Amino acid sequence: MKSTTFILTFLFLVLFNPFTSSSQQSEKNHFDCFSILVGKSATADESVMFAHNEDDWGVRIVKWYKVPAMTRKKGSMITLKNGGGMDQVEKTWSYIWLEMPEMEFSDSYMNEWGVTIGSDACLSREKKGELIDGGIGYWLRRAMAERATTAREAVQIGGALIEKYGYTSSGRTYCIAGQTECWMLAVVQGKHWVAQRVPDDHVAIIPNYYTITNVDLSDSLNFYGSADLIEYAKKKKWYNPDKDGDFNFREVYSDPKNLENMGNLVRHWSAINILSAEKFDIEDEFPFSFKPKEKVPLTVLFSILRNHSEGTEYDKSENYTLGNPHEHGRAICSNTTQYGFVAQIRNNLPREIGSVMWLAPFRPCVHPFTQWYLGITEIPENFTVSDFRSALVNHFEPIENMKKFAPDHEFFNYVKHAQSVDKTYGKQIKLIHSKLIEYEQELIDNQASFEKRLSEIHSVDPRQSNKMMTDYTEKQLQRSLEMIKK
Repeated sequence: MKSTTFILTFLFLVLFNPFTSSSQQSEKNHFDCFSILVGKSATADESVMFAHNEDDWGVRIVKWYKVPAMTRKKGSMITLKNGGGMDQVEKTWSYIWLEMPEMEFSDSYMNEWGVTIGSDACLSREKKGELIDGGIGYWLRRAMAERATTAREAVQIGGALIEKYGYTSSGRTYCIAGQTECWMLAVVQGKHWVAQRVPDDHVAIIPNYYTITNVDLSDSLNFYGSADLIEYAKKKKWYNPDKDGDFNFREVYSDPKNLENMGNLVRHWSAINILSAEKFDIEDEFPFSFKPKEKVPLTVLFSILRNHSEGTEYDKSENYTLGNPHEHGRAICSNTTQYGFVAQIRNNLPREIGSVMWLAPFRPCVHPFTQWYLGITEIPENFTVSDFRSALVNHFEPIENMKKFAPDHEFFNYVKHAQSVDKTYGKQIKLIHSKLIEYEQELIDNQASFEKRLSEIHSVDPRQSNKMMTDYTEKQLQRSLEMIKK
């Protein structure tokens, strides 16, 4: 795939201000999310890892909840956003929920089995996909989080729901990580989808275009998808075997312009050249997945989520001499980033301890990644609003002013801090980075001993170990607030 000019794209992004009212922006104009999935044999600690920056237009807020496991009456129903009805299962799992009110495709989840789900918008060429009762959108990932015990099971659940209801958005790839493996689930408006497993010793990177290429649905170890995926493409005249050769999902189902978008290419290129032993030019075809040059530690993923293409020709701030990097172009850490996380999922510890979401509130390049253990029982005060039940009921209610909606929420302290740093970014960032790295390395160095204590207590008194994790998470959040206030 050859790159094309991106002057218009960059001009739009320079003019775009993420702190203006959401009513002044269109969701269709901005796709900036970014994800990395790392198999268990490709990480330094043999965990499955999932790194993700969530990017969204306008003034936003992120609310955090710990939702308990629940049992419901048989026959309970879920009302989907567009009016359809979906059967609710009797037993749903507990999960950490990162909620962004008003937004349909921005929430992230880590459930009690470690199954972690985020997504990246991917424009498809489908314009009129089949929908039943308005289709499914928001509830797709939530249903997977509530019901799945493994990443593979989440894919199977998600695929079945897509085929039953049809998907409402143009297209999207859901990144799903579990205790033993990770998958990408690519969906197209309507009832077509495909999923591919990331090999255990590989890394897979995705900005905002489809990355699944060759598909073999007979290989059920590594692929799932719509049975008529190829035949439907032939019918739509998107794919001609005689002319096009082997079926390539990415080329066939993508909006062609999306594959040439330089914002996508630069971010993909930046990350792959950090992780891969093979060096790529931006005009090259990037693989779905690859073996990393060395086992991937947490710290490398932290640094990638902070990346602005520094040291390359695509650093449009010219090493911050033209202002902060969020004003120039489209980088992994961008002016629309609302939060970043790295999920560290291990199966050699109790699930509550082995699954950790390292979370950077708002902007990863200036805010530390702190540990949110799956076993926490509640969210620290002023990091949430109301309760998880009312949050779900009111999720799509319009909010005229985010700051008035939640004036005491700590999220806005991180926003204010990032805005302040942006004014003199070049002068401050070196010191900020040194403090962030020092703090995060301290947490990593202490992790093994802390988790050993947790495991010992968990075997005797799980409630006490859960309280320890809850207190620990709150302590680290308070430390991160003290850092930005200084």
